[in-house]
Amino acid sequence: MSDTESGEESNYGAENITVLEGLEAVRKRPGMYIGSTGPQGLHHLVYEVVDNSVDEAMAGHCSAIEVIVHTDDSVEVRDDGRGIPTGEHPKYEGMSAAEVVMTVLHAGGKFGGGGYKVSGGLHGVGISVVNALSKKVEVQIDREGKHHYMDFADGGTVQTKLEVRGESPDGFTGTTVRFWPDDTIFEETEFRAQTLLDRFQMMAFLNRGLKIRFRDERRAEVHEDANEDGWIEFHYEGGIKDFVRHVNQSKEALFAKVGYYEVAEETQEVEIAFQWNTGFNADGLHSFANGITTGGGGMHETGFRSALTRTVNKYGKDKNLLKDTEDLSGDDVREGLTAIISVRLQDPQFEGQTKDKLGNVSVRSMVEKATNEKLAEWLEENPAEAKLVINKSIAAQRAREAARAARDTIRNKTALDGAGMPEKLKDCSSKDPRERELFIVEGDSAGGSAIQARDPRTMAILPIRGKILNVERARLDRMLKNLEVQTLIQAIGAGIGDEFDIDKIRYHKIILLADADVDGSHIRTLLLTFFFRQMRELVENQHIYIAQPPLYSTTQGKSKVYLKDDREKDAWLEDHPNHKKDFQRLKGLGEMQWLELAETTMNPGDRTLLQVSVDQAAMADEVFSTLMGEDVARRKHFIQTNAKDVRFLDI
Repeated sequence: MSDTESGEESNYGAENITVLEGLEAVRKRPGMYIGSTGPQGLHHLVYEVVDNSVDEAMAGHCSAIEVIVHTDDSVEVRDDGRGIPTGEHPKYEGMSAAEVVMTVLHAGGKFGGGGYKVSGGLHGVGISVVNALSKKVEVQIDREGKHHYMDFADGGTVQTKLEVRGESPDGFTGTTVRFWPDDTIFEETEFRAQTLLDRFQMMAFLNRGLKIRFRDERRAEVHEDANEDGWIEFHYEGGIKDFVRHVNQSKEALFAKVGYYEVAEETQEVEIAFQWNTGFNADGLHSFANGITTGGGGMHETGFRSALTRTVNKYGKDKNLLKDTEDLSGDDVREGLTAIISVRLQDPQFEGQTKDKLGNVSVRSMVEKATNEKLAEWLEENPAEAKLVINKSIAAQRAREAARAARDTIRNKTALDGAGMPEKLKDCSSKDPRERELFIVEGDSAGGSAIQARDPRTMAILPIRGKILNVERARLDRMLKNLEVQTLIQAIGAGIGDEFDIDKIRYHKIILLADADVDGSHIRTLLLTFFFRQMRELVENQHIYIAQPPLYSTTQGKSKVYLKDDREKDAWLEDHPNHKKDFQRLKGLGEMQWLELAETTMNPGDRTLLQVSVDQAAMADEVFSTLMGEDVARRKHFIQTNAKDVRFLDI
């Protein structure tokens, strides 16, 4: 829907830059603008700059974006778009439009000024916030044959006003922004390459034909996915069809084809790609609006879900694959489905503070109508694949009925047991879920130590024996027969699957406590997979944590020092070069003294917890499928690629 020849879009000048408000509070309260001053907020700076370039691509004016992380932890983003307007802004005498964009919050071409027909930038806070939170920013603009330059320091103070520094090469246009995050604001300024790569790959999938290149100049060795010059490139001519193939590559596809259809109206459009796999997950639907993840769903998802269920049922009955009285539910039809819904619209309306749910009613009508017509055509044109979908949905229906019986058994057992809590749960005395913590502990021995080490008022202990069921490879009916799964459901108290109710959780912190070895890592991954697949709101609302028991101890004078891992040990040795004592590698949790466990891992004043979050659900889907699926080579490659970067866990 680029419509690049329309006068409205081609006329992109200083008058198109509309100002909403100023920058005053950004440095004082950065969390209000970028979420946090931790790793998530740091990476958000890069996304703000890149999203501007992606908006140029959505408008049909940019074909390539390059991102470089330099050795000094600065980031450079360059594109071949139109270039930020350089003329004087009509409302700011003596200031170029480019300077306004860089120094005034929410200034840009996306707020009614006519610069963009659709934009994802409305989700963000503007490149001015990047300027406000950086110790230095350099901007180069190629526009109208001239090469312009300006720079800023100390949170947005102009050092060099916009000036012409020569001619642009061969009529080239575009914008280059390089920024140095302010280390007095951020907890750390070291970017994680894989976090950036996941985001860039998703943007390339959603913008068919757009080329996004990335180079990390901090690495001594070249990334295994990079070319000989160190560039990693994402470029997908298939767009979201390639996205579906990518998400499904760690699964077994039900059939080889990827379905696709698109419909465009005057002010909005939708494209949808889909493919079923042999798995049992019914949450493989991922939606986007103007290139931004809509994790909360919205009208586009609602329209697709209802039309999908209706269309598959109608096809099944028309072809005598279903009885007239037999209706498949939405969950039955979506079992094993991976689908990408991408809508673009002129005036997106987002619900809630997090702006992750699309509220435009017109989008629902468009998506529903498109799916009713186009999916019906696809099923008619692909009868063999359609029959496989119907048969899989019927099997899911039977399993759902068996799961209902298993649920009833659990409910009856709970009613007979009074409070319904598992025998091995050592609950806490507080009645306020906001201060209650549930430690899920590996093994009865470690559970005993944790019970002694806890604060009995706020900390509950649930020992689990061995490894729980791999829910990536099991339907809900089989899952509900597993004793460890039953125990988890009863302890958390909010149900499971489509019946899960986040408002009923008994603990606001659920902490996984396992050994720092291979078995412990496997147990954590099994538990994370269970929560992501069956209690996903726990992860999305950031109620899941991973405890960090120390790996090493040593003595310094009369004090004992505990160190979390090799990275922390190396950093400690750098600060204490004369340390001559040996380091003791700590034993498993079950062999730690309870006082040691309390001091290092459970005491809120001393412990370190990793909070688990999900930024991109589609990528998280792929991660869990890779880790818990049957493709050993892909799992090994993923672990080798990411093992060094688990300072924070952002799935």
